[in-house]
Order: sequence, then C-alpha cells, then structure tokens
Amino acid sequence: MPKILSNAINDFMRLESASGILLLATSLLAMLVANSPLSVQYDRLLDTTVAVQIGALAISKPLLLWINDGLMAVFFFLIGLEIKREIMEGELSSLSQVVLPGIGALGGMLVPAAIYAWMNWQDPVALDGWAIPVATDIAFALALLGVFGTRVPTALKVFLLTLAIFDDLAAIIIIALFYSGDLSLLSLLVAALTLCIGIAMNRAGVTRSSAYVLLGVILWVAVLKSGVHATLAGVLIALCVPMRDAQGDSPVRRLEHDLHGPVAFAILPIFAFANAGLALGGMSVADLTHPVTLGVTLGLLVGKPAGILFFVGLAIVLRLVRLPTDITWSQLIGVAFACGIGFTMSLFIAGLAFEHGSGDYFSGDRMGILLGSVLSALVAYGLLQVSLPKSDSPSEAVRTEPAGLV
Repeated sequence: MPKILSNAINDFMRLESASGILLLATSLLAMLVANSPLSVQYDRLLDTTVAVQIGALAISKPLLLWINDGLMAVFFFLIGLEIKREIMEGELSSLSQVVLPGIGALGGMLVPAAIYAWMNWQDPVALDGWAIPVATDIAFALALLGVFGTRVPTALKVFLLTLAIFDDLAAIIIIALFYSGDLSLLSLLVAALTLCIGIAMNRAGVTRSSAYVLLGVILWVAVLKSGVHATLAGVLIALCVPMRDAQGDSPVRRLEHDLHGPVAFAILPIFAFANAGLALGGMSVADLTHPVTLGVTLGLLVGKPAGILFFVGLAIVLRLVRLPTDITWSQLIGVAFACGIGFTMSLFIAGLAFEHGSGDYFSGDRMGILLGSVLSALVAYGLLQVSLPKSDSPSEAVRTEPAGLV
C-alpha cells in the first residue's frame, strides 16, 4: 500500500496541471476552515508571532508575514531565475518572439488597472489596490491549458508563458516602486553592497549555488530592514547566478530544477492556504457590489482579456506583428481570459496594497480575486473547449510559427 501511494503521488506530481490542482485544493481548504468552527484557530495560527534574533539583530513577525515575506522570497527567486534564463537563452532572447506577447501583456496590465481606478477614484485608500487585477497566475493558467493536453498548439503555450513572464516582471517593478514603506538608508547601503558582491562573484566565475543562497539570505534581511519589500531580494540575487559554468552546465537551470518542486508543491500551497481564507459569514449583496470587489472582479474578468485582445489586435492592424499561423483568434480569446486568473500574485499584491491601510478592504479584494479568477477560468475553459482541435494527435498540435515582426 505505501508503494502504491508513493507511485500515485509521483504520477500526480508529473502532471502539467498538478501544481494548479494543489493550489485550488489548498485554497478551498482555507475557505472551508475560515468558515468553520476552526476559524478562530486559523486566525490565531496566522497571527502567531515568530521571532529570530542574532545579537542586536532581531526579526519578529506574525506567521502570515513570514510566509508572505519569507517563503515568497523563494518563489520570487525562482521567478528571477526563470526570467534570466528566458532573457539569456529562451523566449525573451529574440525580439521577434517577444513583441506579440509583450504588447498583449501591456494591454493586459493597463486596462484592468484603469477599470479598477475608475471604480475607486473617490476613495484614496481603495486606490492603493489598482495593481491587484494586473497579475496573471501562471500556475493556474498553464494548468488550465494542461487539461487539453496535446490539443493545445505549442505557439499558444509560448504566447501564454511569455505574456506571464512580462506580467511577473511588471509585478516586480510595481512592488518595488509603489509598495515599499519608509526607507532606511543604512539597510539600503548594506543591500547594495551585498548585491555588488553577488555581481562580483558572477564576474569571478563563482558557480556554487550555496554561495548565492547564503548571500541571498543576507540580502533578504537587508532589504527587509530597508523598507523595500523583502521578496525583491529573491529576484535580485537570482540575476547574479551565472547562466553557464566553465563546463557549459547551467547553474540557473540546475537551481530552477531543484526549486520547482518545493515552490510548486509546498511554498505556493502554503501561501494559498494562508491568504485565501475568506470568511463569508455576514457578507451581503452590498459587499459583492463594493467598488473594491467589483473593481478587482471586472479588472480580471473583463479588463485583462479586453486589454490583451485590443492591444494585440491594434498591433496586427498596424502591421507591427502577425498572429502565428497555428493560433486562431478564438483560441487567443480563450487564452486572454485564462490570463484573468490572477490568484496567487493578485493575493500577494492585495496584501501589500492594504497592509498599511484599512482592514475594511481585505474581504473585498479577496472576494474580487476569487470571483474574477474563477469566472475567468470558466469562460476560458469553455472557449478553449470549443476552439481547440478535437484530435489529440501531437502532429496537429506542435507545428508552430513564432510570433514576430512583419
């Protein structure tokens, strides 16, 4: 029986959609716990103070912030590694490959942010959440495509993956520019010095992953104390890791491989469990129609696909780009709605947006994220079910032509 269970777990983890399924399961579990007699224990657990002290240096935070600031720094480290690899050797290394999804990503960020801002213009505190519907949850979006197997053209997967990378880049920049607190000059100087050491190690040919991980911990503490959000340390140190060593092996790819499992099957589910627990008791129609809730919901469900499709369509009309021959407009519409699944990154930005503001908005933003993401997923599934080729033959799904300049 243990061997059968072990084999079943291994088979599940090999599924392309496994991480998305696990995220969904832990989110539903959080909702169930938050609306059960265990809700008090759930809140107490997340509010439990965890302190680490070495001499005069002390870090004391509730467990929720250790998850959001600490564990998610590892997630952002993985994002940084993926972005570096894509820029150096992947989809972002060729201008012709990135123009179409890059233009789509721009529209998919501007339009949902504009919808949210328009609906909350009179409330300066609520306006802090303008970036919540900007994000795409790549794990859920790819899990949705994974349901259709080889029916999905490779060019369509590349478009979604590249667009999501641009979304991640934009989210990193937004967090750095708009969601940082009071800055500490001393801590910033320590962070800058640490980063310079990381760059020097790269230039000197240091390829041991453990050296960069240790330096990353120091950088994380310095950034945490500086007032800039600590997760950015993960991205910065990832960019210092060498792409290739003297033997031609890739420390970046090796670290990606080592981190993918822990991030997908531990860190992100823990984050989802800690942040998706929305108590529904006492909620009314007024809560569903609150400008924050509506702004997030409509930003994800309407703004995200509308922005992507409008900007892509305009670029094609202006002959700046062309649509890959293997992608139809109906399939592109389905993927554009899949990009409205904001979940993980949206929850993360929502926590940053309102952690210094009124707690009145926490339920509204989470409800909007859940509604917008679920509805976007349902619409995307329906459209892709109809528009993708019915055959599972790989020969019909892998023929691609990269999106490029005319």
